Amino acid sequence: MAEDEELAAGLRAGLVRELVARGELTDPRWLAAFEEVPRELFVPSYYVGAPGGHRRLSRDDPDPRARDAWLSGVYVDEPLATYVRGGELISSSSQPSLMAKMLAALDLHDGHTVLEIGAGTGYNAALLAHRLGDDAVTTVDLDPEITDAARAHLAAAGFHPTVVTGDGALGCPSCAPFDRTMATCALSSVPPAWVAQSGPGGLILAPLATGLIALRVADATHAEGRFLRTPAFFVPLRGAAVPPPPDRSGLPWRLLSSDRFQFLLTLSRMAPADALALWHDEGRPPRERYGVTVAGDRQWAWLDTPEGPWRWPLGREISSGGA
Repeated sequence: MAEDEELAAGLRAGLVRELVARGELTDPRWLAAFEEVPRELFVPSYYVGAPGGHRRLSRDDPDPRARDAWLSGVYVDEPLATYVRGGELISSSSQPSLMAKMLAALDLHDGHTVLEIGAGTGYNAALLAHRLGDDAVTTVDLDPEITDAARAHLAAAGFHPTVVTGDGALGCPSCAPFDRTMATCALSSVPPAWVAQSGPGGLILAPLATGLIALRVADATHAEGRFLRTPAFFVPLRGAAVPPPPDRSGLPWRLLSSDRFQFLLTLSRMAPADALALWHDEGRPPRERYGVTVAGDRQWAWLDTPEGPWRWPLGREISSGGA
């Protein structure tokens, strides 16, 4: 084994040990996937913050110290900015610990098929293909530059799932139905196509309002579920309507720095005074007390029960794609 491969293998083993020690990798099948899929093949370069903008780290840097810095960063438990256009983050490789939590939450079983929205680098699709096989995995992204790169990365690692260039909000009808749909881009509502392309009893896992909603599908137009306790921050579904930031005027710093309260504000779009009243009256509710219902052309978020007193309509995505 070449010296750089030995270093990568050691760093990968170290990251896996860290995730296991924190209880974020418990299923032996996902443990094997993280041990055996080389993340460095999926992030040949990425960007880190630097004075005045971003600095690019690459495996092709002629400076061996810079190459070592690149490889070391690949196996730090942090998200990696992989595609920046005009100073805007377009695509990234998610934080490995968050990926592990999301994959575990999918509750996958042998024979399941998965639709991933947001191909990114292809690393997550590789983990899924390692677990289920190439034929069970479809990943979609809007940008052909991203899907071309993801396809090449996957092939280099020995995986060949279906990689589709297209509008992520439309899913992939030619490969449907899916047992699981997993989005790695932030939403303001659930695209109806994802529900329609899920089989009965299917599961949709998606970032919404800095949380992760897990929706169980009843039929082609109905789904419902609760948020996981895990915070989640992703690049928005590109092409979708991005709502303005919630009003935070007049709020004390302790609430502005509260992750739970910020989740409530972002989900409900309530006026600060109303959000503050709910926050105190309901005992500072954690994410897992909130849920979402999709019923035909209606979608709403709720606290505790779908028909309870605290409900908020969700906006509908307009043209969109993967992240």
